[in-house]
Amino acid sequence: MVRIIVRLCKVIVAILLTELFATACIRDEAPNAEADIIGCMLDQTILNRQPVIENDRIILMLRKGTDLTSLAPEFTLTPGATIDPQSGTHLDFTSPQYYTVTSQDGVWKKTYRVEATTSALSTLKAGLEHVRLSSDGKYHVFYELDDNGNPLFDWATANAGYSLTGAGSQYTDFPTRQDPDGYIGSCARLETMRTGSLAERLNKPLAAGNLFLGQFVTLNALMDPLSATRFGVPFDHVPTSFRGYFRYKAGDVFYKLDKNAPDKLSPVNGRIDEFALYAVFYESTPEKPTLDGNNTLDINNPYILATAEVTDTRSTDRWKEFDIPFVFRPGKTVDPVKLANGNYNLAIVCASSADGAQFEGAPGSVLMVDELVIEFKEDED
Repeated sequence: MVRIIVRLCKVIVAILLTELFATACIRDEAPNAEADIIGCMLDQTILNRQPVIENDRIILMLRKGTDLTSLAPEFTLTPGATIDPQSGTHLDFTSPQYYTVTSQDGVWKKTYRVEATTSALSTLKAGLEHVRLSSDGKYHVFYELDDNGNPLFDWATANAGYSLTGAGSQYTDFPTRQDPDGYIGSCARLETMRTGSLAERLNKPLAAGNLFLGQFVTLNALMDPLSATRFGVPFDHVPTSFRGYFRYKAGDVFYKLDKNAPDKLSPVNGRIDEFALYAVFYESTPEKPTLDGNNTLDINNPYILATAEVTDTRSTDRWKEFDIPFVFRPGKTVDPVKLANGNYNLAIVCASSADGAQFEGAPGSVLMVDELVIEFKEDED
């Protein structure tokens, strides 16, 4: 993560400073000090989705029935780096395998956990009780366990993007973190925050706290933030309702993005911030494998089958229960073959400011969510 941040900061400097100075920064960069996996390839006939590459984790989503005992993923590395075990080595992926990447200069090493799965997420009951610190030790990463105590999935957040602004040094500084005051046990606390002078100069003065099923692409965070949030994971049931609990307090002053203002924010008199809390069931295709911040609830998006959205977004001092049915869009039905093949995704999105993706909202808006559940049909007729 440190090396990713260094690379991105240099990109930012190149935008903000003169071309001459930017060239000097690039000249000083030491590419042989990087130890990252930047690509992963596997037989396309067994892939159900393209491999998901995170900071120190890779997920291979494979077709049902695939033999996991002898897989040979091939990796693309940063220039000059080496990997152990070697790329293309046949390994047993019935349990996760670990690869160590060493930079060309031999100084940096990074270990990746590579796991394979042939099943979609078949249940979702999220108590939000489990967190670990990110690899750089700065912010919380939420994860869920199955009934046997085994890792089930990680939640995604934009905390890694906020980290790039230099505004946070410990987990309490970040927009998304765990809070002990949940409806039951702990919960997720999402807060809209200012991002600081560096991000302001890039016209990104606010960051909403968020929590979602999917992946956050750190390298897109500052240059194309809407595409950085890739919403959805494979889901092999037909969802019927989305339920859980929330509390919300809107911040005092709502701001809109104003590129001419000194801090890039302009107050909007009388406007009260609102949160976002919804789920989307959609078809994943090779052309459009996931939704992102550009199209999550787009009424004209042909891939979306059904949505369940909390519409009462007023502040509440007490925990409030919600139970929202999935509403299928006109003409949309579930194809049993596609469902069996894992071609549908489920996204859950929570955000402390509904327009946070446009860098608008009220600093201090806080959304707390807990005990999130997706109900579904046991069998599809």
